[in-house]
Amino acid sequence: MKKHNYSAGPCILPQEVFEKSAQAILDFNNSGLSILEISHRSKDFVAVMEEARALVLELLGLEGKGYQALFLAGGASLEFLMIPYNLMKVDGKAAYLDTGTWANSAIKEAKHFGETIVVASSKSENYNHIPKDYSIPTDASYFHCTSNNTIFGTQMKSFPQVHIPLVCDMSSDIFSRTLDFSKFDIIYAGAQKNMGPAGTTLVVVKEDILGKTGRTIPNMLDYQQHIAKESMYNTPPVFPIYASLLTLQWLKKLGGIAAIEKINEAKANLLYAEIDRNPLFKGAAAKEDRSTMNATFLLVDEAHQEKFDSMWKAAGISGLAGHRSVGGYRASMYNALPLESVQVLVDVMQELEKNI
Repeated sequence: MKKHNYSAGPCILPQEVFEKSAQAILDFNNSGLSILEISHRSKDFVAVMEEARALVLELLGLEGKGYQALFLAGGASLEFLMIPYNLMKVDGKAAYLDTGTWANSAIKEAKHFGETIVVASSKSENYNHIPKDYSIPTDASYFHCTSNNTIFGTQMKSFPQVHIPLVCDMSSDIFSRTLDFSKFDIIYAGAQKNMGPAGTTLVVVKEDILGKTGRTIPNMLDYQQHIAKESMYNTPPVFPIYASLLTLQWLKKLGGIAAIEKINEAKANLLYAEIDRNPLFKGAAAKEDRSTMNATFLLVDEAHQEKFDSMWKAAGISGLAGHRSVGGYRASMYNALPLESVQVLVDVMQELEKNI
């Protein structure tokens, strides 16, 4: 039985991506070679890289607007370092919004480069909401935020108007909802939520914000170098990029971000309605900040945990346990999770209620 995969990442991907990826491992483009062994300089893979980069900009509505899409390695964690390296001016400062574990990690890296101002934080409330009232210094080199907080189940529903570069870590909700992506100067995201397997990181950067820090940047950490080399400065993670391309193709065929947003809203509405209706459960995040990607919830009485755990596992559900920072449960409903899987979870929650 195919599992209902609620894993927070690496996470569920479309079935056709698995099938096409599996075929490419055996024989890529009828070349007699595996995607795992072809040269990254080969005509076949260069075509993959070019299409993937172009499709990112197309889906985000950023074609012809001065942006470059890069596929790099090192995960979002390396971007925590690359952002200040490439944007924070010498003797300058940067502004950060602290909304979760990964935002906090980004702040720690920025402190190595200069004054790092935390404009607001929800840490004292265990990151159960998104701070709303804060001011951003106009002389900062950039403002950094995290759009969706995987661990705590919160999501930014709007973004501040700023007159400095706006940088956003969209690792766990990239390609999941419509936004005016031209508001952002850098968007970055680890692939392993909505885009592909772990191993590559997407960076979308507005080219004209670069080269203004006054600092010397090592080549491997310099966005301008990666742009000049068209994401081929070093050997790229070939297979994760190919699988990401397949996922982007699947999304385009589905109707793009607007189409998947409707599906994602239906999934989230179904689950949150049950969390709020069922007296055995309660949500962990503030209602106005609930994430459509990661629903965090708790049992009102933990005495029912063993029974509930055995029931959802018997129903073929996988990856539902909450992060240790929050406890309880976390249902990660990324793009490829079907509505039917959410209905299975809701049915189990209702069945628990009947049996208590």
